Amino acid sequence: MMTRPPVAREPGDRPAGRPARTKSAKTKLAEVVVVCSKCAKRQGLRPRAVRALLKGAAKQAVKDGALTGRTKLCIVESGCLGPCPKRAVAVATGASLAEGRIVLLNPDAASQDALAAVLRPVLPRRRAPEFGPNTPLAAVPPAESPPDA
Repeated sequence: MMTRPPVAREPGDRPAGRPARTKSAKTKLAEVVVVCSKCAKRQGLRPRAVRALLKGAAKQAVKDGALTGRTKLCIVESGCLGPCPKRAVAVATGASLAEGRIVLLNPDAASQDALAAVLRPVLPRRRAPEFGPNTPLAAVPPAESPPDA
C-alpha cells in the first residue's frame, strides 16, 4: 500500500470544509489586573502581597455592597511593565492598557483605596486640537466681524 507524500502547506492554510471562526465565552471576572513583580520586589513585598491586598479588598467590597455583578479579580504577576517608580508598584488593567496608561499603586495605601485606584474608570484622553491645513475654520457670525485695522 502506497501513501501519498505530505503536502507542504502555507501557514495560513486550513483544511477544506473548516471555516475560520472566532469564539468567545462568558467569564465571571470583573477585571484582569497585571502587577509588575519587579516593582513589588523592589518595595520589599512578599511575592503575592499585592494579590492578597486587592483580593481581600474586592471580597470586602462585595460584602459591603460596593461591587455588584461580576466581582472576581484575576491578578497576574508579570515582568516589567515599563515605568519603574521608586515608591510604588506598577499595575495595569485592561481599561488602562487600552488607554495606554499604567496605574502606579502605593503599597502602603489602605486596601479599599488600592482597589478604588485600580478599578476606577479611566477617563479618555482629550484630543489635542488639530491646526493642520485640513482643519475647517469656524464660521464667524456677522455681528462679530473682525475689527478694521
